[in-house]
Amino acid sequence: MRFIDPHIHMSSRTTDDYERMRDAGIVAVIEPAFWQGQPRTNVGSFIDYLSSLVGWERFRASQFGIRHYCTIGLNSKEANNEALAEAVLDILPRYLSKEGVVAVGEIGYDDQTALEDRYYRAQLQLARELDMLVMVHTPHRDKKAGTIRSMEVALEMGLAPGKVIIDHNNEETVRDVLDRGFWAAFTLYPQTKMGNERMVEVVRQYGSERIFIDSSADWGVSDPLAVPKTAGLMLERGIARKDVEATCYGNALLAYGQSGQFDEAHWQTPEAIDQRVLFEGNSVLRGQAPRVDDVPVAAAAAS
Repeated sequence: MRFIDPHIHMSSRTTDDYERMRDAGIVAVIEPAFWQGQPRTNVGSFIDYLSSLVGWERFRASQFGIRHYCTIGLNSKEANNEALAEAVLDILPRYLSKEGVVAVGEIGYDDQTALEDRYYRAQLQLARELDMLVMVHTPHRDKKAGTIRSMEVALEMGLAPGKVIIDHNNEETVRDVLDRGFWAAFTLYPQTKMGNERMVEVVRQYGSERIFIDSSADWGVSDPLAVPKTAGLMLERGIARKDVEATCYGNALLAYGQSGQFDEAHWQTPEAIDQRVLFEGNSVLRGQAPRVDDVPVAAAAAS
């Protein structure tokens, strides 16, 4: 079985994670622009970070056999610095047009402040103007009200529900999201979001239509193998294989495939890995012998 992790912060992970993910069957990842754990102090730090998402990280993933995509946006926590948020809003269009960018995101609410609302709306407007998908971060506190507000504002701003992915859902939000026609993504993140046993029961109750899972693995306690592990538990607990494949691969492909940037052919016919290749003079190697494949990984596996 192949897997997609459609929300994972690989800039916070090691190359060991890429190798373990590849070996577990993960073929593609989407990395949303993210809060780094402390406030950024100037727009230049955003420029360097966003450049790494569309550049170095995309290259690094390819050197370990995984296709990397990203979403670009101003995170809700950082929207509360008004002067900085205005400067970031000015640079977003140049990154949203880059190859491999599949959505505006992750955007939304954290403390649901007036500034968060202003810059959520501004980025929804940008997504509408550019005809792009949106990845929404729902708040950790007052989640149900924040999730409903996120959807109502998206509709108010003219976004079609089928082009908006509502992430970090749980049992109290899933029905509202599905009933309104949005995509419902679930983060399998220890303690603070959803556990994999709870996720099994969500799929058992609601089925797999417009539902998919991700790890959101970052610099905190998290698991980059959450998607394949949860798939295994679903099968063990009697969830039909078609529903497991939908929630762990197919639905993410359907949702983000609307971008025109996220295509199954990209990882079905990958280029051969050659770790001698450099990115702006830099290598993924740290003294070890480079991996050099004569044929692409997928072709080798097929033979």
